[in-house]
Amino acid sequence: MNKILIFALLAFASSKTFAQAENRWQQRVNYKMQIEMDAAKNQFRGKQKLEYSNNSDKVLDKVFYHLYFNAFQPNSSMDNRSRELGKIVNNGRQDWDPRVKDRILNLKEDEIGYQKIISLKMNGVPQPFKYHETILEVTLTKSILPKTKVVFEMEFEAQVPLQVRRSGRDNPTTGVRLSMSQWYPKMCEYDYEGWHPTPYIAREFYGVWGDFDVTINIDAAYKLGGTGVLVNAKEIGWGYDKEGSELKNIATAKRSWHFIGKNIHDFVWAADPEYVHFSRANRNGLMNHVIVKENAIGMDKWKGLLDLFQNALPYIEKTFGEYPYPQYSFIQGGDGGMEYPMATLLADVPGAMHELMHSWYQGMLATNEGMYPWMDEGMTEYAGVRVYAALGNKKELQQDASYQGYFSVVKSNLEEPLTTHADHYNTNFAYSRASYYKGAVFIEQLGYIIGAQTRDKVLLEYYKRWRFKHPNPSDFIAVAEDVSGIKLDWYKEYWCSTTKKIDYGIDSLWEENGVSKIRIRRLGQLPMPIDVQLTKKDGSVETHTIPLNLMYGNKKADDDTKLIVQNEWRWTHPTYVLECKTSLRDLKKVEIDATQRMADIDRRNNMIEINF
Repeated sequence: MNKILIFALLAFASSKTFAQAENRWQQRVNYKMQIEMDAAKNQFRGKQKLEYSNNSDKVLDKVFYHLYFNAFQPNSSMDNRSRELGKIVNNGRQDWDPRVKDRILNLKEDEIGYQKIISLKMNGVPQPFKYHETILEVTLTKSILPKTKVVFEMEFEAQVPLQVRRSGRDNPTTGVRLSMSQWYPKMCEYDYEGWHPTPYIAREFYGVWGDFDVTINIDAAYKLGGTGVLVNAKEIGWGYDKEGSELKNIATAKRSWHFIGKNIHDFVWAADPEYVHFSRANRNGLMNHVIVKENAIGMDKWKGLLDLFQNALPYIEKTFGEYPYPQYSFIQGGDGGMEYPMATLLADVPGAMHELMHSWYQGMLATNEGMYPWMDEGMTEYAGVRVYAALGNKKELQQDASYQGYFSVVKSNLEEPLTTHADHYNTNFAYSRASYYKGAVFIEQLGYIIGAQTRDKVLLEYYKRWRFKHPNPSDFIAVAEDVSGIKLDWYKEYWCSTTKKIDYGIDSLWEENGVSKIRIRRLGQLPMPIDVQLTKKDGSVETHTIPLNLMYGNKKADDDTKLIVQNEWRWTHPTYVLECKTSLRDLKKVEIDATQRMADIDRRNNMIEINF
């Protein structure tokens, strides 16, 4: 095939990917909510006005809302699922989430969570609805036509559950009074695949982008942090109007906190009378907030999050894309670490970098996390470790923890494909190891296949093309193919859709007519391109790369290293003989994948030292 034709094909593929991104329509929401909080009773009433834009070409006869708090009731789906998984024992440990266990079963009437709809209208007309525990099904009296807009008006009441998972009140570990995540009736996502009314069982989320205008009326002693910009900062004070200011005195029993967030898909807030607030302005006035209990353990570390954000941001934006919002908040709350647009809830400091990087992969790219949790958790895990290393933490330079996490699920024989829905993994163990660790390995190993510098270009281009568009794995791979010029559909298929393993070994070495021959054997079922490093007795090093025939190309070297490109290895053939014009007597060591970026499950046969 001539160069002109190759260039034309690549240009066509690139334009096709751009067209896919441009044509991926998105529904749109515009929430305006007024919340009356009764902190003493842990209850609130809400009025929600929701402008909903149907940007699809489909007629909608129904809509669905999430009612997350309804999960926190005895014998709910979340409760029962947790207790069922707890019956599974892996390595001597029960498989349930230790934060949940059987705690929901034992909640008292005033400790459960609920969301009840008092009324719901569309364009002023009452709508019939039906509860499915954490999903509200609304059968519309009039269809929503394509490319039209409607207004839903809802009144609802809710009770904040005792802190069990992510949201809740009176966390026994942190003492935070109110962690308000998944707290309001939230419109489910409708996309090119249809509606996604996913019940709240345990894990991941998917939301519609839009604007949020939220006013929270709460007892005057409470201090708040959350998503969005506090637009009445001058009335509130407490560091929002100017650094170090006090909470302003008011004569009324309640105070109104008015937040606005634009182009986001969720809204979180937290409240406590004993919060303290630290803040710092970064580039272009981007505000970073740290909101934490005044008696929190490790206060210096909490304050240090301002330095973390400031020092990390330039590298993050250069490597993964620009942060487009006017503020970001680290808020003590929740039950560990949980990401939301413009904010994260943290029980403690160590998880802060991971949660911050969710702003890219959950906040802006926002893949359907239920269907592809690894595209959020795995990419975030990879990015967080890498940023941490860039700040000078050399011990985290390699993605070692992710590889070891992946190897642990392989060893357990509990591994399931990455295509498994987050809620449908057979064990919590398999879910976490796959979504976080195998997902992170996917990205690091991609650098092995196409070159790390090319992989970095892919990550930045992926952000540019697909932010605010809910990409799927095929969208990511299409970008990687465009940027690298290498076919990669085989990699996605093997790594995501199967549990086949990588295992290569050096079978034998011999010499013929001064030419060293090295037979490599594929012992696993997952084919890969192979790098072989030859170390000579004079100290010089040669790196040979053997492309996989399915790639229709080969990677470029990442630095000044010279890559010697060999003939392709046909995936149907279990062995390959590498030839090099060096006598075996001049070789000291032969090693497959000296960088150890290929997730070979048995590296003991990857290296041979020659002692004659």
